[in-house]
Amino acid sequence: MAGVLRISEAASLALHTVACLAASSEKPVAAKDVAGRLGVSEAHLSKVLQRLSKAGIVRSTRGPHGGFRLAHDANDVTLLDVYEAIEGSVAPATCLLKRSVCHKGCLLGDLIRDITEQVRDQLASARLADLSDRFGGDDDVDAGPEDRSHR
Repeated sequence: MAGVLRISEAASLALHTVACLAASSEKPVAAKDVAGRLGVSEAHLSKVLQRLSKAGIVRSTRGPHGGFRLAHDANDVTLLDVYEAIEGSVAPATCLLKRSVCHKGCLLGDLIRDITEQVRDQLASARLADLSDRFGGDDDVDAGPEDRSHR
């Protein structure tokens, strides 16, 4: 059964990408290596990386040893920072219809607002440093899916 919470593909890709970069320490990682690691389109990843770069979450280095890395220490970046760089501000939700039509309180009570606050709090409390071990170290980032299966 699919969950109720939906996160866009771009936001999901951004969250996984920064966790991957956090695992690679200070070494720049090529977009094609991250795309291979995550099994996604390099073109789509490049668009997400552009947005993360514009938001100041990642920085890029050109050249043969270039790539992407976090612009700040992994302890200073939250998943909320990353999510909002892609999706915009997580604002309190009050109505499914985007305008109040219920005259005696919301049809769902405070459910929408409460869930939004819980998701926001969870994303705000999760720092990239806490997640970097999910992807292993530098060797895992550089290896494509076929290379990792032989380890």
